[in-house]
Amino acid sequence: LAHALTTYQPRPPKFSFSVSKDSRRSRVAPTNHTRTPPLRTMATGHAFRRLARRMLSNVPESTVYGGPRPQEAAAARRVTVTTLRGKHRRGEPITVVTAYDYPSAVHVDSAGIDVCLVGDSAAMVVHGHDTTLPISLDVMLEHCRAVARGASRPLLVGDLSFGCYESSSTQAVDSAVRVLKEGGMDAIKLEGGAPSRISAAKAIVEAGIAVMGHVGLTPQAISVLGGFRPQGKTVDSAIKVVETALALQEAGCFSVVLECVPAPVAAAATSALKIPTIGIGAGPFCSGQVLVLHILLS
Repeated sequence: LAHALTTYQPRPPKFSFSVSKDSRRSRVAPTNHTRTPPLRTMATGHAFRRLARRMLSNVPESTVYGGPRPQEAAAARRVTVTTLRGKHRRGEPITVVTAYDYPSAVHVDSAGIDVCLVGDSAAMVVHGHDTTLPISLDVMLEHCRAVARGASRPLLVGDLSFGCYESSSTQAVDSAVRVLKEGGMDAIKLEGGAPSRISAAKAIVEAGIAVMGHVGLTPQAISVLGGFRPQGKTVDSAIKVVETALALQEAGCFSVVLECVPAPVAAAATSALKIPTIGIGAGPFCSGQVLVLHILLS
């Protein structure tokens, strides 16, 4: 239609020239008595030219209609794993906040936090359990979906709950896929320690899913640890913390959480690793810090 309108040329009518006896000014008059078509056609109108510029322009539609749409603007500034690597390389601190619901996620988003973690600690903070063990993957997915609806800027990371990734690498990949597809997350977090968990992390990364590791006090292993106790207080324990963090890095994790370890141990792990460390109760020498929103506001 636009091509037809822009190339349309009306047939010129036949004209003859005559000079009036009482005026030297020439005038043009048609030789026949039929009405000539108007020269001002749609193709020459200002309104059409504006329409043509809009229709034929190669400028993105979002620009023509008043600038980027909100979703596009959010996508352009969304934090990614690459963003975190850049901050780590420049020595800028990384901020992480744990949230479990829509209103909390909205606050995290508006505050400009880098990473929003949907932790299995929801079992204790939200549901009132004594440990993180009772929460299921299905319940975690409900929390993930709520957070995903409220936060558009941070990198969204969802915890793999206890019992959904320990049996095999296949189970781990299947659970991680659900967290992304059904929960709307960008990455998953799992607790390291046993070789099977390191293998699970590697399998998930190889499946194309970003993984955040977790060492030190790993709440899903309190049965073995003997409760919520700080880790890395002895030489052997400190070496184990650093070695596990290195193993998670080797498996392809983009970051590692260090929980409840002495500050010198966290500093040693941060120095040994090429990926960012996120501390919680681990001193000031990590690449970033994480706090639960409820604790942050209390």
